Amino acid sequence: MRGPHNIWRVIRTGATFERTGAMRVALKTLNAPPGLRITARVLGWPFKWLGLKGNTNLPPVPRALTALGPAYIKFGQILSTRPDVVGGELATQLRVLQDKLPPFSTMTAKRVVARELEMPVESLFTEFSDAVAAASIAQVHRARQAGTGQEVAVKVLRPGIERAFRKDIDAFYLIAWLVETLSPTSRRLRPNDVVAHFEGVVMRELDLRIESAAAGEFAANTAKDEGFFVPPVEWFLNSRQVMTLAWAKGIPFGDIEAIDAAGHDRRALAARTLQMFLIHALRDGFFHADMHQGNLKVGPGGEIVALDFGIMGRIDSYTRRVYAEILMGFIRKDYRRVAEVHFEAGYVPADRDIDDFAQALRSVGEPIFGMDASRISMARLLAYLFDVTEKFGMETRTELILLQRTMVVVEGVARSLDPHINIWEVARPAVEDYITRNIGPKALVSDLLRTAQVLARFGPRLPQLAEAALLARNKPPPLRPSWRERALLIGVGGLAGAILVGFGSLL
Repeated sequence: MRGPHNIWRVIRTGATFERTGAMRVALKTLNAPPGLRITARVLGWPFKWLGLKGNTNLPPVPRALTALGPAYIKFGQILSTRPDVVGGELATQLRVLQDKLPPFSTMTAKRVVARELEMPVESLFTEFSDAVAAASIAQVHRARQAGTGQEVAVKVLRPGIERAFRKDIDAFYLIAWLVETLSPTSRRLRPNDVVAHFEGVVMRELDLRIESAAAGEFAANTAKDEGFFVPPVEWFLNSRQVMTLAWAKGIPFGDIEAIDAAGHDRRALAARTLQMFLIHALRDGFFHADMHQGNLKVGPGGEIVALDFGIMGRIDSYTRRVYAEILMGFIRKDYRRVAEVHFEAGYVPADRDIDDFAQALRSVGEPIFGMDASRISMARLLAYLFDVTEKFGMETRTELILLQRTMVVVEGVARSLDPHINIWEVARPAVEDYITRNIGPKALVSDLLRTAQVLARFGPRLPQLAEAALLARNKPPPLRPSWRERALLIGVGGLAGAILVGFGSLL
């Protein structure tokens, strides 16, 4: 599936962008140089007729992405949270990809529910609406449980979605191979490993039993977080292709006018969104990794309501400490410490100069401070960071991709609510609280206690383990037979084999 035949998929991608007009819009939005624009048009025009037509009622870029398939739609969802990168107009257009895609029929959804839950839909629900939200992988129906009368959200996977995703991912593998082959300098970014990582993430998202478990764990972790709510799971109404949660009332994060009309404080909401993400990532090491506007609501009391737990991220305790120290170093403008943490964690090769790296980090961090977000060009900042990492030979760390991606998405969501948000000032309380609890004297005592607990579990076995180690150390080496003994053994073995073969033939 990852062979040369996927070249057709790559060609069709470019042809679809050309046919729908998305190529011209994308190049203009990214402020591509004239030479690149001319080259792209000249190379794309002959293949234009091979492109997919798409839904002509959609703007060019959403039209191209929806025509190409679910993996491309996922990419568009990420860009929809970055008005500073793609511009406010295109970001608004791309939000249609979050939860307003064309749904499949309600009858098909009911058949899936009946098959998966092994009961007629009428026996499970007294009401079952048409789709209220449709995204790239699944759609949601509002229903009412039979017996209890409780309102619930029933999520149903799109038919054939797994096969469609595999086709897109196979094409991405080919693109990654082409990038590594044609641009050797890009190999440090490990594009093939990046695709493999996202393949694993997507495959987990296509099993709603795993999403149900993630929702339950996330709800338990955040139960005491003020101003944050995760709807409870209806466990007996879940399967591989069906997931049921309690219905959560609220206003979608993307509906700014409705949020204002309801009297919610958008600045406070933006700050809490960013802080909640940092708290969950640092405190729990388990965070919502798909926090775009389509997966967030503002509850009646102003609380953040999280939805869609198909993509969740995990980071271990050591990595959490590393990232907290890096964030804190930037907040305090201690670029030398930020550089030291990168070297200590092995993120930068040891043969590079730490002072030069600290100086490069200062050139990235200093322009941010003293500015509100509306004056920062995140596109230029990301481009410069790429140059810095290339210069110092930093490799892509696939285990951190979700964390880095979600940080970008959450900052974009916060910025959509409060264009003047200062991410460093907002992040400081959450990071400082984690630093206080996990780095310093308190953390040292906690680490010692955990070490003592581990040793205590092995305590009763220590005498036995010590005795076994001493016996192994004092045990004489096994005697090797002489060549005469080996020859005798081979001869006896051969004779025995011949006798057995002879008896077998007689029988």
